[in-house]
Amino acid sequence: MNDAETRSEALPRVRVVRTTRESRVVVGLAVRGATPDVKFALRTPHPFFSHMLEQVAWRSGLGIEVDVELTHFPLRHLVTEDVGTAFGRAAARLHDRLAERGVRGFAYAYAALDEALARAVLAFEGRAYLHLDVDERFPEETEGVSSEDLVAFFEGFVQGAGATLHLDLLRVRPRHGHHLWEALFRAFGMALGDALSPSPERRGLSAGVAGKAEYDVADE
Repeated sequence: MNDAETRSEALPRVRVVRTTRESRVVVGLAVRGATPDVKFALRTPHPFFSHMLEQVAWRSGLGIEVDVELTHFPLRHLVTEDVGTAFGRAAARLHDRLAERGVRGFAYAYAALDEALARAVLAFEGRAYLHLDVDERFPEETEGVSSEDLVAFFEGFVQGAGATLHLDLLRVRPRHGHHLWEALFRAFGMALGDALSPSPERRGLSAGVAGKAEYDVADE
C-alpha cells in the first residue's frame, strides 16, 4: 500500500449530493482536524446558519463542506432542513465506514457560551428521534434565521442519519438567541466528533447491544 492509499485509509471522506427540483445540496465530511479557514467551505444563503455549521466543524474536529444551490426560492426552512438531511446521510455513511475498524457510535457533551449552557446526547443506532424543547426562552428569530428553521436542521439530521439526538438548553439569559443557539450547536458538534471518534476496541460492535438491523425485502 502506497502513502496515498495509507492516508486515504486513515482519513475516510464521504460526500453526499441531495438534488430536488428546489435545491442542490452538497455535504462533505472528513476525519481531520478543524482548520481556521473552515468558514470558507460553508456556503449557504444564510450567514447565521453558516456560522452555526462553523461551530459544528470547529468543535467536532471534522472537515465539513456545505454548498447550497437554490432553483427558485431562497426559503430558509428549505435550506436548513435539506442541509440537515444531507448532513445526516453523510454522518451515517462516515460512521459506517469507521465502524469497519471500530467507532464509538455514541456520545454526550456539554458546551457553554457565556451564560448559555447546553447538553447534547447522540447515538447512531438506526433510530431517528430528536428531542429539542423550544420554549419561551427561545426568540422567534436570530440574525435573520428563525428558531423553527434551526430546529428543522436537527430534524433533518436525525432523519438522514437514523440517529437519536437529545438537545437540552440547561441555562441561558432568556431570548438571547445568538448565545443560546451557539451553545446548542457547539454541544452537538462535540458529541458528533466524539461519536465518530475511532475506537479500535469496539471493532465489530454497534452503538446498541442488539447490533445493526438487517432487512430482507422481496416482492411476492
